[in-house]
Amino acid sequence: MDFVMLDAPATDGKTPRSGTRILRVLVADDDPASRRFLADGLRSLGADPHACADGAAALAHARSDVFDLLLLDCRMPGGGARQILEALRSDPTAASSDSVAVATSAEVGPGDRQQLLAAGFGEVLQKPCDLRSLQRVLALVQAGGCEAPLLDDDAALVSTGDARTMHALRGLLREELASLCGELDRLGADPGGFAERLHRLRSSCGFCGAAALSAQVIALQQRLAQGQPVAPLPVQRFREALLATLDALEPSD
Repeated sequence: MDFVMLDAPATDGKTPRSGTRILRVLVADDDPASRRFLADGLRSLGADPHACADGAAALAHARSDVFDLLLLDCRMPGGGARQILEALRSDPTAASSDSVAVATSAEVGPGDRQQLLAAGFGEVLQKPCDLRSLQRVLALVQAGGCEAPLLDDDAALVSTGDARTMHALRGLLREELASLCGELDRLGADPGGFAERLHRLRSSCGFCGAAALSAQVIALQQRLAQGQPVAPLPVQRFREALLATLDALEPSD
């Protein structure tokens, strides 16, 4: 019997896509109930999930197949989320070496989330979760697509609770981005300072529904977490998303 999905968020008949492709998601979890819920939930949201029950199988699938998103449980036989991601990121021949990765866990203790984000995960999903949480995880990938909105009002309202709070936080984000514009060149030479600034900005983007900018923040965070240099192209993409978001936040007449 399939799981019954209650209170599914409205999707307007649209399937999660990156460009024109339905999103392919690898779900790795050794708990049968969690694995089934995640797969059924993703499928109900229009994604194409592929499930496995241990770390070795997850790594093999991610090496041989291209997935847009990896949902990896932190504790599995054969290797947990961190071990799998480390192996993939260090293997440029792996088909999913650059895929967005999300760590899943039933227990997220103090400091765990920050450590996982620093290890290169785009998000940490605590189980049990609901469909809205899965939808926000899918948005990490969708934000990188060409059709991603600069400002996602629906996502922002879910995070803030009401329009008044959303607009107030967007005003603060606009001030933050205006300040950041003049600091990018300096921060590019200061990886530690840049990482700290990105950490704060990522939280603001999440509350304000700044999807496109959030995707570029995550991409830079992953490079910095892996000890990679702040290359010109990723910074340029970040700058373009920042300027476009700043323009979208301009008060209307």
